[in-house]
Amino acid sequence: MKFKFSDYSNCGKFMVLVGMLVAMPLVVLPFYPEDEIYAPSFAVPAVFSILAGIVVCLSTGHSKDGNFEWKATMQRSSLTVLFAWICGILVGAVPFIISGQLSYLQAIFESISGWTTTGLSVMDVSVTPHIFLFHRSFMQFCGGLGFVMMMVMLVQGKQSMNLYNAEGHPDKIMPNLRKTAQAIFLMYSSFLAAGTYLYRIAGMNLFDAVLHAMCALSTGGFSTKLNSIGEYNNIPVEIITIILMLIGTTNFAVLMLLAKLKLRQIFRVSEVKFMLLILLVIVPLTGMSLSSELNMSMEEGFRHAVFDVASALSTTGYSTMSYTSWPPFAIGVLILMMLTGGGIGSTAGGIKMSRVYIMMRVALLNIRKRISPARKIEAPYYIKAQGKTSIDHALINDTVGFVVCYLGIFIVGTMLTALTAECTLTEAMFEFASALGTVGLSIGITSPSAAPGTLVVEMFGMLLGRLEIFIVLIGIYSGINVLKQYIIREK
Repeated sequence: MKFKFSDYSNCGKFMVLVGMLVAMPLVVLPFYPEDEIYAPSFAVPAVFSILAGIVVCLSTGHSKDGNFEWKATMQRSSLTVLFAWICGILVGAVPFIISGQLSYLQAIFESISGWTTTGLSVMDVSVTPHIFLFHRSFMQFCGGLGFVMMMVMLVQGKQSMNLYNAEGHPDKIMPNLRKTAQAIFLMYSSFLAAGTYLYRIAGMNLFDAVLHAMCALSTGGFSTKLNSIGEYNNIPVEIITIILMLIGTTNFAVLMLLAKLKLRQIFRVSEVKFMLLILLVIVPLTGMSLSSELNMSMEEGFRHAVFDVASALSTTGYSTMSYTSWPPFAIGVLILMMLTGGGIGSTAGGIKMSRVYIMMRVALLNIRKRISPARKIEAPYYIKAQGKTSIDHALINDTVGFVVCYLGIFIVGTMLTALTAECTLTEAMFEFASALGTVGLSIGITSPSAAPGTLVVEMFGMLLGRLEIFIVLIGIYSGINVLKQYIIREK
């Protein structure tokens, strides 16, 4: 596999994009002039990333590619996407380090949690300057869309579609890729404006409203409050947050149907029906568990259950109360929801509801096959926003392969979390399910005093979860091959 000049050019474009995004928190300085002392913390890494990206683009922009290698396309795209994310993580961590807000490891952890839309945090937000609160939330909003998505809005090259697919975007909802990216950005900008307006009506100040709307839509979960949404103790705020979280966890193609007001077609989509079924079954059971075990009213138990189950399933990570006192059944439900995750092709993490739905359909078909007449033939399918899709052997193999890898990483990560954090197995399962699912809910393990080993384990989980495992593995494999070729050529 050869890393072609066009790939280096794309890397340069990503570096310029990352620099521009890291510079964005500077816009809050006119509103919070007391934070002006932190301006260099953002300006230095932003300018460096932009200049370095321009140099890379200029040095490769006029170079001609060699023969195109079809078999290497996925490997090269995965490596380019992995480079973009690593670049974003490192540059995004620099402001925390220069300003002295966090240690090196904590800064990288916070940056990964931001870009991957996880929401686990090692910062005390009660004393964090406004510019850094904006930086965290803006990383989540952009990370939900993805670096490739944002780059395609500005510039589109020959490899754009390969990069778009490699970053985990399975659907092209418009005939043109750039129009697809622009349509998605327009939808999210509209939802952001609407969410901010509704939060303001519900009583939030403008700064908190913008940041919470960004993080809810991106299923991120960073909050400006130490006790998350629960600190507001405001039912309208909770309802608005639930709506934004469910929008964020919905497939982009389904959101396009929503924008076109094709409601009947939306409720035919298998993933949407499956999500509603999960909520209708799980929420009442969780509410009854909370009310009986925590001595709260059914109304209060249902209120917490609706919000926190929606938060876990959407992989957002906002919460209304601490989980340290939650009964084992309710904790188990949240772990299951975090593993299931949101809609495929959305900003959410987890295994994804479509894959879980397909696995359950395959299991049921297998059972029916064993008890039905031998001659009976079935052609299983599920419904996407684009229409019926056959559940064939290729789809089953891909789904089973991903789920097995995901659960394998979950088991290993849980054991390592239990070892490094010296916690119970249930606590380790909860915390690593949150990291791998890019959720952000915490049972108390992730904090400013968390062990370095625990943070490292969670960082790997967050990156694998956001880029859906195979992109990271293929990218690492491709990077090793490129390095080997470079060493051989130098010799």
